[in-house]
Amino acid sequence: MEEMAKQLTERLAADLDDGFTELVRVHATAVRAFLFRVSGSAAEADDLAQDTFLRAYTALRGYSPERRGALHPRAWLMTIATNVWRNHVRTSVRRPVAVTSSEDACLSWPDGSPGPEERAGTADDRGRLVSALTQLPESPRVAVVLRHVVGLSYGEIAEAQGCPVGTVKAQVSRGIGSLRTLLETEDPPPREVLK
Repeated sequence: MEEMAKQLTERLAADLDDGFTELVRVHATAVRAFLFRVSGSAAEADDLAQDTFLRAYTALRGYSPERRGALHPRAWLMTIATNVWRNHVRTSVRRPVAVTSSEDACLSWPDGSPGPEERAGTADDRGRLVSALTQLPESPRVAVVLRHVVGLSYGEIAEAQGCPVGTVKAQVSRGIGSLRTLLETEDPPPREVLK
């Protein structure tokens, strides 16, 4: 992973447009996954991811080749994505977050996946998790998603959040504890037998 990041930053330093294309290819899925989990909406995640990469490209255009070569791309992009999401939350009218529809969830399953009954259970579980995530306060929600959905290390999250590693570990721990409580106290959704 570290070698891939080094190659990516070398490409960014040598040729911004070529390097940026590779940056998007390598990190778009993680950025969108993060934004989906913190926002709870696939449509918002798509819009926010586009805004994230637009801001990243704009910033990179102002960076010297040396600065582009010294980036930690994953943590840097997650910092931008987190700020884009926070700005979106601040400017949005507070409204309930929509949980993904089962139609959206079905589109993400590969062929040869479990049958309809198992799919319904997975979609219900995913919906419950997304709903529980949206109930967490901002700091633990972002930390949990960056750690367990995006897969950033505690050090990368600390860099993205601009706080000590110990704070990140505490946020992740509190967030996981809160999620467990929310998911245990919530009545499981009724599962209808599909015919």
